[in-house]
Order: sequence, then C-alpha cells, then structure tokens
Amino acid sequence: MKIIFNLVIKEFIQIRRDKRILPIIFILPILQIIILGYAATLDIKNIGLVVVDKDNTNISREFIKQFTNSNYFNLIGYIETEKEIDYYLDRGVATLALVIPKNFTSNILTGRQTQLGIFADGADANTANISIAYTSQIIAKYSKNILITKIQNFPIRAPRISAEPRIWYNPDLRSANFMIPGVIALVLMIITMTLTSVSIVKEKELGTLDQLMVAPIKSHQLILGKIIPYIIIGFINVILVLSVAVVWFQIPIKGSVILLIGLSGLFVMTTFGLGIFVSTISRTQQQAMLTAQFFFFFPFIFLSGFTFPIDNFPWIIQKITYLIPLRYFLEIIRGIILKGANLYTLLPQTVALFVFGVVILSFSILRFRRALK
Repeated sequence: MKIIFNLVIKEFIQIRRDKRILPIIFILPILQIIILGYAATLDIKNIGLVVVDKDNTNISREFIKQFTNSNYFNLIGYIETEKEIDYYLDRGVATLALVIPKNFTSNILTGRQTQLGIFADGADANTANISIAYTSQIIAKYSKNILITKIQNFPIRAPRISAEPRIWYNPDLRSANFMIPGVIALVLMIITMTLTSVSIVKEKELGTLDQLMVAPIKSHQLILGKIIPYIIIGFINVILVLSVAVVWFQIPIKGSVILLIGLSGLFVMTTFGLGIFVSTISRTQQQAMLTAQFFFFFPFIFLSGFTFPIDNFPWIIQKITYLIPLRYFLEIIRGIILKGANLYTLLPQTVALFVFGVVILSFSILRFRRALK
C-alpha cells in the first residue's frame, strides 16, 4: 500500500511540474463547456427576414410587428417585388421572405381567407424548418387573436375544442438544458481519455516507464499508481463542469448530485480503460491523440445520441449504438439533471455502464501488464 501511495504522490508531482498539462486539466474543461455550451444549441434566433408588403396598411404593419417582436426574426428590410427575394436568399442576407398580398386588410375585415407567401432558404434544412415553424406559430397566434376579437364583438354560441399543453422536465423548451448535460459527458470523455493515454505514452518517450519496470514494483502497483491520480482528477473535472453548468448556464439539477457524481465514476472508469488501451498501441503522444480522436471520440459523438437522435438511424446502426458507452451515460446524466431520475429508473443504463467499465478497464490493464513484461 505504501508503494502505491508513493507512486500516486510521484504522479502528482510529475503533473505539477508539467506546466503544459495543468491548464489542460483545470482550465480546458471549463473553456470547453462554456464554448460548446453556446455552440451546441438547437435554438435559432435573429433569423434574417425581408418583407414584400403589397397592402401597406396599418393592419399589415401591425402583422409584421408580430415577427419583429418575437425575438426570433431580424427585419432586414422591405422590398418591392418577389423578384428581389432571390437577391437576398441567394447571398445569404436573409433566411426567410414574407409576401403580404394587396387585399390583406380587406380580407381580414370581411372574414375571407388570406393567402400569404413564405419563401425560405432551404440550403440549411434545419434552420429552414425551424424558421417556417416559428412563422406558422406567429400566424396561428395572430389568427386566433382575430377570431377572439370577432367573437367578443359579435357573441355567438359555437362548440369549441381547446387543448392546454403542459411540458414536463423542460417547460421553457431551452435546448441548452438538453445539450449542456451532453457537453458535460463529452468534456469528461475527452479530458480523461486524453490525459491517461498521453501521460503513459509520455513516460514511454522519456524512458521513465522503463525505469519503473526494472524497479522492485509489481505491475498492479504501478498500474494503480498511474490510474488513481487521474481518477481523482476525473472527479475534480466532474465537479468543475457541473459547477459551470449550474452557475454559468443556470441549468437546474433536479436529481441527486451525489448519484450523478457516483455514476460519473462508472463512465470515467470506462474512459480511463480506453485511455490505457490507446497508450498500449501508441508510440508517441501525437499518435495517441489521433488514435483517440478517430477511433473513439468521433464514433462516440456521432453514434451516442449527442448530435443526432438515435431513432433516426438505420436499424443496423441503432444496434451498433448499444456498444457505445457514451450512449448510456448521456441517458444517465440527462435523466438525473432534467427529470430527477433515481437509481432504480436508471438501473439498465447503470448496469450496462458498469459492465463496460469492468470489461474495458480489465482488458486494458491486462494488455498494459503484458506491455510491461
């Protein structure tokens, strides 16, 4: 036990002396979650809008204000004809064009149906769909207000069907509440896997690992001495990124923080195992980082449900995602933060993550022991 303790102290001293790795451990996770927290969002605002107002009345201008007051649209300007729309959409100056017909006001006053023209830049399908959805909501709300006004002025009895939507877990529909927990998992994976693999490969390059191999130290003592410091650093990173999520982005944690940190330990165990495995097949630090990126980071990001819904994948790809540990941790961290899920609810994901952690870490340690011999 004393040997392991001395190896842990030695590892911390080595980390402290490396001026380049300290910012990576403590500053980079904070910067990553802040930058990705703003970048990884599905909310779209300041949509460029041009308007062809052929009616040009007080009512049509009041209707246009519904768009500018929504905080979603940014009015670029008014244009005279539909032919000018191409100029704005082709050059990316505007994303959406709204055409108000000449008889807009008279149709509203007489109760006739009015047909509006909506032109969207479909090069970015996601932005176009969301922009059209925002437009539909604004038009529906405006139509509802007109109907309410008419009923108030001319009371009639008519059957009505109404629905009162209630949104659970994320009532404000903030995409940040969904994306930032995923960013936390992503940052933990990148930092812990990179630190573990690079630190071991660095000792190979410097020759200090060979010196430890000839010392009177057993292989399991050496492995524990290398892993324990980064386990501690991993938990520090968990607390750091959670603090940034709560304080900076105002993300409420509805579940147990202790449970979240504990289950994060299972995920960190998996990433440490992968980091050790990468170190056994890499000869240089650059090779270790490239191997981790192309064989683990990118597949994990794309197949875990972080960027794309798993339900949208082809059937065979959906089955492959069950081999991605990040998938289970994303379900765990989002379940605890957004829904307040408990251990019983998250038991399938917890068991899967535990199995992955034990299998990957055990395999990596065995491979590392063989490399030592």
